[in-house]
Amino acid sequence: MVSFEEATELAKKFTKKPTDAEFLEFYGLFKQATVGDVNIEKPGALDLKGKAKFEAWNSNKGLSKEAAKEAYIKVYEKYAPKYA
Repeated sequence: MVSFEEATELAKKFTKKPTDAEFLEFYGLFKQATVGDVNIEKPGALDLKGKAKFEAWNSNKGLSKEAAKEAYIKVYEKYAPKYA
């Protein structure tokens, strides 16, 4: 099993680009693992990309940093065969 740090570096080196939904899954777990619960204001309605990223992060609210790291590793292992 890879570590969280290894999984984040390996995910950056995917040879194919994940779908937006898959990217947001990675993003939300990464932010939860590194920062914790959302600590910024929700972006305005016109900032669609910012709003999607905010919602992906906020969907993991309450998850401990350690649990988010473990979940990130599982997501990486799920998508690695498809994109690595």
